[in-house]
Order: sequence, then C-alpha cells, then structure tokens
Amino acid sequence: MEMGVLIWNKQVAIIAMLVLSGTVWMFAQDRQRPEPGRGPRGPGMRPQRMQAIELPEPEVKIYTEGKYRYIESNGVPDHEHGKFPTRGNPNAIRPQQHKLRMPIDPVAAAEPIPAHGGVFGVAINGIPFEPGTAERYQNNPQSNWHYEALTGYLNLGIDGNNAHVQPSGTYHYHGLPTGLIHEHGDESEITLLGYAADGFPVYSNIGYDDADDASSELRELRSSYSLKSGTRPEGEDGPGGEYDGRFTQDWEYVEGSGDLDEFNGRFGVAPEYPEGTYHYYITDEFPYISRIFKGKPDESFLRRRGGGRGGPGGVRGPGGRRGPLRGGPHLN
Repeated sequence: MEMGVLIWNKQVAIIAMLVLSGTVWMFAQDRQRPEPGRGPRGPGMRPQRMQAIELPEPEVKIYTEGKYRYIESNGVPDHEHGKFPTRGNPNAIRPQQHKLRMPIDPVAAAEPIPAHGGVFGVAINGIPFEPGTAERYQNNPQSNWHYEALTGYLNLGIDGNNAHVQPSGTYHYHGLPTGLIHEHGDESEITLLGYAADGFPVYSNIGYDDADDASSELRELRSSYSLKSGTRPEGEDGPGGEYDGRFTQDWEYVEGSGDLDEFNGRFGVAPEYPEGTYHYYITDEFPYISRIFKGKPDESFLRRRGGGRGGPGGVRGPGGRRGPLRGGPHLN
C-alpha cells in the first residue's frame, strides 16, 4: 500500500512539473506579445471602438507643378476593403485631407535614409504606404523592438489588401495592396502602384527577369532579406527567444540572396520608364514595403507622422517621433 502511494505521489509530482514547465514556457512566449489596449495608453485603458460611417466616393488628384508631382486625396480606397472596426482593429475609416508631393526627377542620396517607421509613400489612389507599427515589446514606448504587422504574430485587423486603419481614421497599406492591383493592373503584369516619398516609383512584385530588357520574361521578384540565425538578446537589450519574424529586428539584408537590393528595389526599365529608372517593389516577403529611402523623402511625408498606427496600441509618444530602431542594418 505504501509503495502504491509512493508511486502515485511520484506520478503526481512529475505531472505537476510538466504542467509548471509548460506554464513557464507559455508565459515566456506570451511576454513577447503586446497586450492590446495597454502600454502606451496605460493599464486598463482600452481603446474606444469607432463607429463606421457611410463613406463618400473616393477622390484623388495627381498633377505636376514645377519640379514636383502632387497627389491629393480624401483617403477613401477605390476598391473593396475590410469592414472596420474589426476585432483586431477598433478604428474606422474616415475621410482625410492628404496632400503629398515628391520630386519628379528624384536623386539618390549618398547614404540610405531610414524611414523611422513613418509613411514611405503614397499609392496612385491616394492611400499611404506605411509598413511600420506602433506596437512594441511589452507595450514599452521606449522599446526599440517593434512588432511586424504581416508575419502572423499579432492581430491588427489587417484586411485582404494588407491594410488597416489608424486611430485617426487613416486607411493605409502595410504590404501588397491586392485591391489596388485588381483595379489598376493585373497580378501577372508589372503594375505601377505609386511613388515613394523620395519620388522614385513603386511597383508590384512582378518585374522583368532581366532588369534592363523589357522583352524578357515576367516573374515574381524576391526580397533579399532573411531571418537572422540564433536568438535575440534578453533582458534590457531585447525580448529573447529565437528570431522568428515577429519583430522588425529579426530580419537582415543578405546581399545577392534575392532579386532586390537593401531598399527592396533595383535600377531597370518599366512600362512607364522605357529608358530605365531606379524603382522600388512591394514584395510578398519582408520587408514588404521598404523601410529605407534611396533618395531624400519630401517633408510633406514627414509631417504625416504623429497620427498613430492602426491596431489597439496605435499611438506614439510626444510629438509623434521615434528614435531609431536597433538590431538590424537600416531597419529603422
């Protein structure tokens, strides 16, 4: 009898240890996820759910004046979009007053210019390209570890266009805008999607096999970014755990591993530029939309910062500015 009790107690102890270790493991995983509605807003303060309204017709105006191209819009998408607010995004689309400009003849800068998580460019339908998020490790506004919107570790209410809504009501793209491609191009063709803040054009993920030959085969172009190997720093320096893609700093540029350079672009010909130009691509893989500029971004895009990102934790600190993200080359 005593032996039976001893064996039973040993089994209970083993099970308890397994449960406890599993709990610890789960806790270690969960501490890498932000808590929606906390952090920047303060404990227990959940974001207000905006009410959806009947939206006006999309309005966009593209024109050139002097040395600049201007894109003005009311920020209403011209394609089907998610029905916001959603479970992962409490914000609803509101008309905006976008007026953005970029140089007609952009010039490459001497050094890469980080986007610092801000607006990268604008689509031909007047919707901004903004790949970064406001969600940070442990909801700490001082943390330099930013979550990625499209790698599947965070529900920010992204719709079928890889887009969602900021607290200001601004609808914006984090990745390939599929609805825009369907409206203005073809998934199997080279499609001009818009312009970066530095003036260089932005295309979909389809390009010529030979960048300088418009008669060469069309194919999907690949990013040259890959996951880092090993584990992240722990403690004050980072969240720990393996590099799995949930954070911007989990990625690094590996020259020659794909078709594109560190800006997620290349020099070559395009239907609108038969003589060739530098141009960006939006890819199906990280960085999706570039996080660094080839040229100098126009100040009209810099002023767009400060409205907050989409998602439950979508606010910035005072002034809407951020310090540089660390942990990867130019991923700012």
